[in-house]
Amino acid sequence: MDDPQQPETKKRVVVCGGGVIGVCTAYFLAKKGAAVTLVEKSSVACAASGKAGGFLALDWCDGGPVKSLARASFNLHRSLSEELNGPESYGYRPLTTLSITITESGSSSPSGNSKIPSWIDGPARAPRTIGTTETTAQVHPRLFTETLLNTAVEKYGVEVVIGKVEEVRVGSVVMEGGRVIESESVVLALGPWTGKFEMLGSIFRVYGLKAHSIVLQPKEPGIITPHAIFLSYFPQGGKAMDPEVYPRPTGEVYICGMLAEEEVPDDPEQIVGDPASTAMLKRVAKNVSSHLNEGEAQVKAEQACFLPCTDDSLPVIGQVPGVTGCYVATGHSCWGILNGPATGAAVAELVVDGRATIVDLSPFSPARFLAYKG
Repeated sequence: MDDPQQPETKKRVVVCGGGVIGVCTAYFLAKKGAAVTLVEKSSVACAASGKAGGFLALDWCDGGPVKSLARASFNLHRSLSEELNGPESYGYRPLTTLSITITESGSSSPSGNSKIPSWIDGPARAPRTIGTTETTAQVHPRLFTETLLNTAVEKYGVEVVIGKVEEVRVGSVVMEGGRVIESESVVLALGPWTGKFEMLGSIFRVYGLKAHSIVLQPKEPGIITPHAIFLSYFPQGGKAMDPEVYPRPTGEVYICGMLAEEEVPDDPEQIVGDPASTAMLKRVAKNVSSHLNEGEAQVKAEQACFLPCTDDSLPVIGQVPGVTGCYVATGHSCWGILNGPATGAAVAELVVDGRATIVDLSPFSPARFLAYKG
């Protein structure tokens, strides 16, 4: 008969990956009472989770299987911002989202349309509100990931190990150099690097979509209003583009676009941007606003990252078929920051309780690819 005075042993879980998905999973696992070790090869939020836009939308994933995940996660972002003092610590804020068309031309005179924020003084037209403060918001993705992990470490005792995972076994993770971390469960959340594990690569493919971005610091950040801007951009002598512009509460302005499928390097620190893509984003910035032009804004970062994508465009979240105690969470594409919290909460429920209740994970099960293969 069990001794009622005997304390219950914590479930030991290793989470591989220090991006937003891994950190959210570690946070919610630890909050549910698991003893969590987070393993990251390089540094926390060193890849897409540190270089993304951080845009959040309540209903932009409606109409497909990701709807419930996105809606649950959008609401979790709001509650986490209150729990973690987010507006001060990582730039969470609701915002208005606009669609605007810009056509490069000889003239840079502003449109005079009152619906276009005054700081957008380039040749902008056709403004349309596509998100309100009730349905769209933002975070600074690197600060969000770091804040959540710091809370997980300080409040819930998560251990962080920097090093490369060599092998995942039933009951343990083997690190480069021979260190063995004992665990009852392992969660693989390494973004586009997840598929490099042989046990997963034989089931599904995760590939990387390379996205470029720049971060600008305007001389007069106070005039930049909290609007997310989705552009239909028509350059002279080039193909139409869809860059995005995100002013941040920190005073910075983040601009992204220029996507291309490329081979993902083994080390996230090896990722470098294409100079032509970076130059194009600077050109976009100049045509959006004189306040983002060279001389009026400092270029704080020119960068690139890889968005983890799957062949059916859905995340892969769930237990790995045929491998006891092994789970996966990846393939969120451009919605990783948005869907991090609900993914982490659902995986924590799956690992600790045996099933997820916050969202139905069945559409995202890795077993679906086995059915495709027949």
